[in-house]
Amino acid sequence: MSQTHDKDQMRDQVKKVYGDAALRVLNHEKTASCCESSSCCGEAEQKYQEITQDLYSSMEAGEVPDTAMLASLGCGNPTALAELKPGETVLDLGSGGGIDVLLSAKRVGPTGFAYGLDMTDEMLKLAEENKAKAGATNIKFLKGHIEEIPLPDASVDVVISNCVINLSVDKDKVLKEAFRVLKPGGRFAVSDIVIEGKMPEAAQRKLDLYAGCVSGALPKTEYLAKLASAGFTDPTVEETRVYDSSQLKSEGFEGRIFSGFVRATKPN
Repeated sequence: MSQTHDKDQMRDQVKKVYGDAALRVLNHEKTASCCESSSCCGEAEQKYQEITQDLYSSMEAGEVPDTAMLASLGCGNPTALAELKPGETVLDLGSGGGIDVLLSAKRVGPTGFAYGLDMTDEMLKLAEENKAKAGATNIKFLKGHIEEIPLPDASVDVVISNCVINLSVDKDKVLKEAFRVLKPGGRFAVSDIVIEGKMPEAAQRKLDLYAGCVSGALPKTEYLAKLASAGFTDPTVEETRVYDSSQLKSEGFEGRIFSGFVRATKPN
């Protein structure tokens, strides 16, 4: 199987898994989850809930529609991490049901603006419904890939993302695109899954493990190196929550898996 074919399959699998998750919320079935019985999250959605639980305060939960909270598939709270200011323009990469876009729009206020970018039609439909429920006017959801951001150079102050960059099939391109659209002095402030150790190539090629937010995760040192290579300064990764990786021992992985706040700055 060619590398290109691998990447196409991985993207299609991610699109399917997250499209199905959005449909479950749209159809009022249950909370969204990227987990399936064979995924890295194991045999239960409880495992995935360990990743997503308690990421937002009760006050933040009260600021968005219930369906935005139900569709939250993140591993952190980038809106808190980014320390958004009134009047800023924010871009959320892989915005899903829109929770972080909605919270960002509130933080930046009527003089600011929040974009959400997603490739999945079902998630975009859910996000638009949540935008309408919230009565938000300083928001726009865009369809596209995070490797090819449909915005001009130097057009946003902050790039956020929540457990999405690990799903990209070309992370170097994502980071270069994030750098491109940021204004000088702009901030990269994302939550993501990060590993210590090396994920075996066989595990990286397993579609369920990849779509489950684990086997595509970058080692911390590689993440920092890629940010620097893209042109960012002062890249850091702050560990926030450690996950049980014992299920991956059968795949040959002996390292650690954790969610982290990943920060960097575009030079002035």
